[in-house]
Amino acid sequence: MANTFGHLFRITTWGESHGGGVGVVVDGCPPRLKLTEADLQPDLDRRRPGQSRIVTPRKESDTVQILSGTFEGRTLGTPISMWVKNEDHRSEAYTEMATKFRPSHADYTYQAKFGIRAWPGGGRTSARETIGRVAAGAIAKKILREKFGVEVLAYVKQVQRLAAEVNPETVRFKDIEANIVRCPDAVMAEKMIRLIERTRKAGDSVGGIVEGVARGVPPGWGEPVFDRLEADLAKAMLSLPATKAFEVGSGFGGILLTGREHNDAFRMRGGKVRTVTNRSGGIQGGISNGETVYFRVAFKPTATIFHEQDTVDVHFKNTTLKPRGRHDPCVLPRAVPMVEAMTALVLVDHALRHRAQCG
Repeated sequence: MANTFGHLFRITTWGESHGGGVGVVVDGCPPRLKLTEADLQPDLDRRRPGQSRIVTPRKESDTVQILSGTFEGRTLGTPISMWVKNEDHRSEAYTEMATKFRPSHADYTYQAKFGIRAWPGGGRTSARETIGRVAAGAIAKKILREKFGVEVLAYVKQVQRLAAEVNPETVRFKDIEANIVRCPDAVMAEKMIRLIERTRKAGDSVGGIVEGVARGVPPGWGEPVFDRLEADLAKAMLSLPATKAFEVGSGFGGILLTGREHNDAFRMRGGKVRTVTNRSGGIQGGISNGETVYFRVAFKPTATIFHEQDTVDVHFKNTTLKPRGRHDPCVLPRAVPMVEAMTALVLVDHALRHRAQCG
């Protein structure tokens, strides 16, 4: 079940980068939810390649089709199958990769595990697999928004050493989408864009941090001990391509504080239990506490760079490789809707689990 994620709201993604298409099956979506392709396409447009000068120039419309699970614009409660056709795959750019392992890619590890791999475009290890996640995540976001009043956002927090100042409590979607790097700090966004452009011209790549935010999450979501809310969020984020680290709330920075400095004091406000600060990131003991959930995900520099590198071929002989093809110099702008999708999938699953257990 390695291609399936979730419990009550469960998704299974399928497809390879240069195959006929990619897609997802969503099982457990509640019935009678209004749903058409128009609800899904905006997030897929934010994820698709070719959308700006700082992402891969691969030209894909990423037009989604709902194949099952709806009738007259409403969900049936049965599995929802969706797919996107691959339109602009150029396998000839990957011919050399058929016999050589790309450094820091999954070429060698897939070969070691399965004894076979779809080398054009990286096959299933390509970020095109995330199309299914984003389509399913759009459904999850709609359920969270309409049924629970929860808003899910993500944005680029940092590119290499360029870090933005952003308040998770007040950040707005329109400010995130106001520039091509998806950083709501307009001044820092311009610096990030220039850095990515310089790096692309040099044939290199850069990484950074995406911050995820969920506002309006009620207290009580989470299933200790092994399905703690932050544990499921961590698994969701680290399942995304190119991710290397996850932290919630104060994260690693919290080690610089004492317990007295770090603790979130409680106070009644508006008839509700609230915390004065939110260093816990909206989660305590693996369960949401009613405050804003926020976390950060680190993405490594894109593994494909246009410089010759040492590697090994399929016969285990030392060789070199200079990749060709079309690749992102920085994955962060397109990773934003992916982080939102995985956040929504975790939260809607826990929302349904909480309702089933606690009413």
